[in-house]
Amino acid sequence: MAMPLRCIQSAAAILAESKGTRRCSTAVSARSPKGDQALGLPSRPKKVNRGSCILPPLHAAPEPIGSTSAISPESLTGSLESVEVLDLTGKAIRITDLWRDRKAVIAFARHFGCVFCRKRADLLASKKELMDSAGVALVLVGPGSTEQAKAFVEQTKFKGEVYADPTHSSYDALNFAYGVSTTFSPSAGMKIVQLYLEGYRQDWGLSFKKDTVARGGWQQGGIIVAGPGVSNILYIHKDKEAGDDPDVEEVIEACCS
Repeated sequence: MAMPLRCIQSAAAILAESKGTRRCSTAVSARSPKGDQALGLPSRPKKVNRGSCILPPLHAAPEPIGSTSAISPESLTGSLESVEVLDLTGKAIRITDLWRDRKAVIAFARHFGCVFCRKRADLLASKKELMDSAGVALVLVGPGSTEQAKAFVEQTKFKGEVYADPTHSSYDALNFAYGVSTTFSPSAGMKIVQLYLEGYRQDWGLSFKKDTVARGGWQQGGIIVAGPGVSNILYIHKDKEAGDDPDVEEVIEACCS
């Protein structure tokens, strides 16, 4: 298992290029004892979702902004190099191979029965035609077994690629948020009500499978945009709590602009 990272936070130089200036929003680890806090940036053309980060190109020297624990894309991918996930046939695949030779949007679900994840899957799938035209793969990884992954695909008709991470290794390596307080919050409760009104449902059968119960169902997920190239991490969003969706247009900008 790759060594867990305490923080995957903003590590971006404000880099002027011929096509404009790249930007990086700020993020604070959801496990920080002080909680999330907004960190100012020198120049930000528009408000972006806290917890998300569009990273600079790798030839730029990263400069931590507001966080001494910021790390480089190379350090991030180094922690993932030994992580494997399973495709729907049960074949093990190194997770970094998902974006080694292509650009991909990789969504990490809380678990395969999660109602929030089903909504997020639909939001991303609604942009799949745009991703396809840009040559970008849409991928979902969930903590659980290949059987759970297959059930998720059957129930949701998700058109992207789906992989299972039965050991939670990718979640540990990315240091995604985890805990009761990140799962049960007033805002998460309100979002569940809204999702049920929209017709979404939690699959409690999948939710109480051994793979999920072993971790209490307290795991949170996130989204990365990466590739081509193992160390080419373009965007990171880490959910602070259940239902903490990024701005989908922000994801599209990172993957398809």
